Amino acid sequence: MRLIVGEGSCGLAAGAGAVHTRLQELLAEANPTGVELGITGCNGMCFLEPIVDLYDDEGALHRLVKVQAKDADKIYQAATTGDLSLVDGLRISAEDAEFLDKQTRIALRDCGIIDPESIDDYLAHGGYQAITKILAEGMSQENVIHEIDVAGLRGRGGAGFPTAFKWRAARDAKADETGQKYLICNADEGDPGAFMDRAVIEGDPHSLIEGMLIGAYCIGASEGIVYVRAEYPLAIIRLRKAIEDATARGYLGDNILGSDFSCTLRIKAGAGAFVCGEETALIESLEGKRGMPRLKPPFPAQAGYWLKPSNINNVETYANVAWIIVNGGAAYAAMGTENSRGTKVFALSGKIRRGGLVEVPMGTTLREVIFDIGGGIRNGKEFKAVQLGGPSGGCVPASKLDTIIDYAELSATGAIMGSGGMVVMDESTCMVGMARFFLDFTAKERMLEILSRVVDGKGEEGDIEKLEELCYAIKDGALCGLGQTAPNPVLTTIRYFRDEFEAHIAEHRCPAGECRELITYYIDQDKCVGCTACARQCPVQAISGERKSPHKIDPTLCIKCGNCKTACRFGAVQVR
Repeated sequence: MRLIVGEGSCGLAAGAGAVHTRLQELLAEANPTGVELGITGCNGMCFLEPIVDLYDDEGALHRLVKVQAKDADKIYQAATTGDLSLVDGLRISAEDAEFLDKQTRIALRDCGIIDPESIDDYLAHGGYQAITKILAEGMSQENVIHEIDVAGLRGRGGAGFPTAFKWRAARDAKADETGQKYLICNADEGDPGAFMDRAVIEGDPHSLIEGMLIGAYCIGASEGIVYVRAEYPLAIIRLRKAIEDATARGYLGDNILGSDFSCTLRIKAGAGAFVCGEETALIESLEGKRGMPRLKPPFPAQAGYWLKPSNINNVETYANVAWIIVNGGAAYAAMGTENSRGTKVFALSGKIRRGGLVEVPMGTTLREVIFDIGGGIRNGKEFKAVQLGGPSGGCVPASKLDTIIDYAELSATGAIMGSGGMVVMDESTCMVGMARFFLDFTAKERMLEILSRVVDGKGEEGDIEKLEELCYAIKDGALCGLGQTAPNPVLTTIRYFRDEFEAHIAEHRCPAGECRELITYYIDQDKCVGCTACARQCPVQAISGERKSPHKIDPTLCIKCGNCKTACRFGAVQVR
């Protein structure tokens, strides 16, 4: 029997560490034969954490979910006695198991399967076969880049620029007398609701290393740098160990696998500035400067890190590379659409029943991801919109749910593919407030001031037109791609939810009942039974009434905290 505890950040936050510790204690006390205990990264089913995978003696998987430390004893008993009926109450449901069954995993192929801290486990699952093949067969740089070209792999970090084009540009760029070129990984994942890159590094760090090695070989770089958020401590720890292990085994360093190819890899922890996700701002930060975008041209391929030819891709892009080399570019290109090949990873979050990591072929519809894989909206509420592409993306309404995941198709809605954040909103979400949230994340400017006034009930006639004018001015005049796309959340919410903006301004009303300055709490006299639960929870004594008689809320005292509505079990407390 093998017991594998999911120990990505999501699992550890839910209590996986305590589960592992208790299992470790039980095994240490009895030292039973034939029972192994190990770890893995996040398998994407964040909504079911903590997860323990029990493999029986025939190798069959029994997935146990929402496990707590108190469950460790019966899991131990099941593993040592073979009586798996002891864990029946912890087994994953057939419905929840469909979350993974409906996916196609390439970038996430080993996440939640292998031990991320074991290079031997990576090797046992086909790891480092791609770089071995390249070096053993003496594949030329162009031959390798050709496979990436055939695959149609585009950058998975934002604009979707063709990877092969970037690699050729960096390869063909003339280096100075030192011959130095750099390969950089952008792991500065900063979009709200995005955690794809973190999960890959935590769950399968060697796949990133191998993808970067192949990229470095193709452009002629002898040094690779992973620029990763300092807020990802577990990812940094596991990547650092993976680099040490790969170096010790000869996959990094001088004369890799006995060849003429040499390459080292190091980690740079970023300070968390969102703008450093833009490649030239990232380079500035790497050089110890303030992270601000550079003017282009020159592009990084010609003058990047320390003005040397450099190539930058994100974690997910590199995680696809080894699979493509082993299986062939044509196999990758067979998935997806004509202009968007392969698969894409999304971080599904928000008002969704089954949140987590999703990898699907390009061409899959938003409806399939949100409803078939994600299980639809929580608490029986109606879907309203999905935010795609982070703060630089846009909000896509219900009428566009059958849009396919394709760079051009998503762009036509006003959103972007971006790095893959997918934040789902239900009927209770105020779209004006959502636009303000994402704009606040990117910049504190004139548009934010207008949106704040609208949310506070102080909107004026002409504010919508001012917002649109400012949006287009910023898109036209911004220095980098981040600035050019920052107005997207505002433009898309105005485009699809203009009626909500108009209600805020003309009627001083929030249709979603979310903007505090525009709502009033009251008690439905026909539904109130006088239980006094609401009054007991009110921090300012704004609710009065006799026991077993309808109560009332004094609007002059009410601070709109919502405690009364939460406390009421009869639906008597209402918002208008």
